[in-house]
Amino acid sequence: MGMVIANMIGAGVFLSTGYMAQTLTPKQILLAWVVGAFLALAGARAYAGIARIVPQSGGEYKYLSTMVHPALGYLAGWASLLLGFSAPIAIDAFAAGAYANTLVAWVDPKIFAAGIIIFLTGVHAIGLRFSVTTQNILVLIKILLVVGFIVVGLVGGKNAWPDWQPPNLSQGFPFGAFMQNLLFITFAFSGWNAAVYAASEFRNPRRDVSRAIVLGCALVGILYLVVNWVFVANLTPEQCAVVTTDETGRITLGHLIMKNLIGETGAACMSVLVIIAFISAMSAMIFLGPRVTAEMARDGFLPRVLQGKDGKAPVGAVILQGAIALFLVFAYQLGEVLSNVGAILTLFSALTVFGLFWMFFKRRKTLKVSPISLIAGFFYLILSGIMLYFGFRMSGILSLWVGACILASLIGYFVTRRKRQARNQGSPIA
Repeated sequence: MGMVIANMIGAGVFLSTGYMAQTLTPKQILLAWVVGAFLALAGARAYAGIARIVPQSGGEYKYLSTMVHPALGYLAGWASLLLGFSAPIAIDAFAAGAYANTLVAWVDPKIFAAGIIIFLTGVHAIGLRFSVTTQNILVLIKILLVVGFIVVGLVGGKNAWPDWQPPNLSQGFPFGAFMQNLLFITFAFSGWNAAVYAASEFRNPRRDVSRAIVLGCALVGILYLVVNWVFVANLTPEQCAVVTTDETGRITLGHLIMKNLIGETGAACMSVLVIIAFISAMSAMIFLGPRVTAEMARDGFLPRVLQGKDGKAPVGAVILQGAIALFLVFAYQLGEVLSNVGAILTLFSALTVFGLFWMFFKRRKTLKVSPISLIAGFFYLILSGIMLYFGFRMSGILSLWVGACILASLIGYFVTRRKRQARNQGSPIA
């Protein structure tokens, strides 16, 4: 549960409503968060069914490779390494540096970011138990700080139903804008599937993985809804627009709330909260991401040095991911990944849920799948499909992101497969 919570709670919840308030009313914003929570819970319940079929680490890579085809799994594996983990790690690190700069003016955000990445990479390379203990402490602090923000907002802020209207108000229900804005929410909810990446390290993966992702997702969903009630009840669209106009990325809706209610001290406290939230999310991703790389190495798609030893952290994979994140720190723009990465992660999680149905229809006489998992998976596929349709329709850049990701990964898969086949044919065993 700690891994799930740590992966989910990050910058997304403190930024997304700022974008949404420009086209959606308060009622529509809260409805979008309810739909987003339902979507994440449906995905979590479907993944719970998949985890019982494939109780192994590796997440979407292992699931799609086992249930559908290795090429699709390879594609998901590279998406996880570059987009699902390394890019968000770089983003969170730089953002933490930007917030640290608001507290101490001489702090360089990129140097701060690089220092955090190097430190956390070292922590998770040292050993499994040490990294788990560190992660649990960070999660506990994060939850306490988010709950504290909620208490301050509910006690000191407004609680009457807001009557403001967005500047770009549509006639009737803005279905297209609503579905496109859900991409921001899926980014905020991303991480609900965190436990599946380290499934092999659970004592009882068939039981515990499903519990971790469902319970962790439910808890975060409740926190998100309350946090966003505080936002819509206390802020106007003009105030919310600061998330799109502040080029430094140092202002979130939480800052505005705390500054209005407590003053500059409150804004400083919010900076500390966000820094800890970022570090906790980074720690969880640095812990989990290498598990995908290690599984790909075990299957021969990456060098063997990255697979690590059983029961120990895959040191080579941890260092590789840290190196990629360090490289990306110096080439990233805050905010440009909110919808693009959210859409790509939704695409691969939807393909994984599709794999559950693929397996069910192929082996329905021998495979036992919970009806609840199938029903949840059905709703997840429908909502994800509608959301991605509007995302692709309204964003040409998103199509380029997805197309480039798929093309590069497929080329890599076929090149690697040919090398594996040539190596096997030339070995004495073959």
